[in-house]
Amino acid sequence: MKKNLFLILSMLATIHLTAQKTGTFNGLDMNMGNIFRLSDAKTRSISPENFTGEAGKGGMATLEQGNARAAARDLGVGWKVNPYIHIEPGKTYTLAEIDGSGAIQHIWMTPTGNWKYSILRFYWDDEKEPSIEVPVGNFFGMGWNEFAPLNSAAVTVNPGSAFNCYWPMPFRKKCRVTMENVGAERMTLYYQIDYTLTQVPEDAGYFHAQYRRSNPTEGSIHTLVDGIKGKGQYVGTYLAWGVNNNGWWGEGEIKFFMDGDDKFPTIIGTGTEDYFCGSYNFENKKARQYQEFSTAYAGLHQVIRPDGVYNSQQRFGMYRWHIMDPVRFNNGLKITIQDLGWRSGGRYLPQQSDISSVVFWYQSEPHNTFKKLPAVNDLEVN
Repeated sequence: MKKNLFLILSMLATIHLTAQKTGTFNGLDMNMGNIFRLSDAKTRSISPENFTGEAGKGGMATLEQGNARAAARDLGVGWKVNPYIHIEPGKTYTLAEIDGSGAIQHIWMTPTGNWKYSILRFYWDDEKEPSIEVPVGNFFGMGWNEFAPLNSAAVTVNPGSAFNCYWPMPFRKKCRVTMENVGAERMTLYYQIDYTLTQVPEDAGYFHAQYRRSNPTEGSIHTLVDGIKGKGQYVGTYLAWGVNNNGWWGEGEIKFFMDGDDKFPTIIGTGTEDYFCGSYNFENKKARQYQEFSTAYAGLHQVIRPDGVYNSQQRFGMYRWHIMDPVRFNNGLKITIQDLGWRSGGRYLPQQSDISSVVFWYQSEPHNTFKKLPAVNDLEVN
């Protein structure tokens, strides 16, 4: 009996190892260590040249259908007839609608106009409320409506305004992506959403992102997010920080209140620049100025310096991706950061800064309803 059991277990182990070696890879979790593995996953891509992502359906727009019909008039079908879309003021456009099981693996886009007025939303499976609701500029680390290079593992922003996202976004039944133009002018959008159709692991969480703004902060506290309920892990922070006083502004500590924490958090930082993986005021001591940096997991990628006329205030853009150190929670999460500088006598200064944030996390559904986005005038950078 023991011999038969041993033979059965050996056979099962052999079958499992053979399956691993012969094509059961689902095409997710891509990295240099598995890029050589073959998979039955199906690669698809949605753009204005193929709105559905269907196989063999790209570049079929006729001159009558295409936005670039004038440029392509001498060449016709197949020659960049419809590479972009227009979104009229007050309108919402469905960028992608995908049926089946799979994951978004890359997004590229270059929106025109005021990036604060283009609201990006993602809906997973059949949910009625979005899991992602963020002004497009903030989603890609461009909260000041001004280009700055960003070179990280999760997000890159390249010249002239090329937004790229590499956060993996799994779904099991359906995915829907929309863009709303809340501004007063028509916007033009080139975009491409690259995804794979494949089996998604049972333990895969859904990607979420939420925008908040304090202008100014109340009680010198900015709440990045509260009311997260469910099991998941926090994976990223982007802050656009506008300073309204002279001197160093980043003494504030970030606090993670997890799984029932009340007055005191489980995780607390030691200063704003410390949390964003810098130190000592982000200062280049030789040059006596702020030093921009952009790395795989953290950066101060944007410093807007006063020009003496219209850009009269210091403004900063910074990110921190918890890719190697996700903050895991079992049933709830709230995050705050102190708005703190220095005053005379070596004392802390409670500030009234303009802080907008985007937070990124994965969790099981359903998620709690998001706080309502600010009105258009409150989204505007001023």
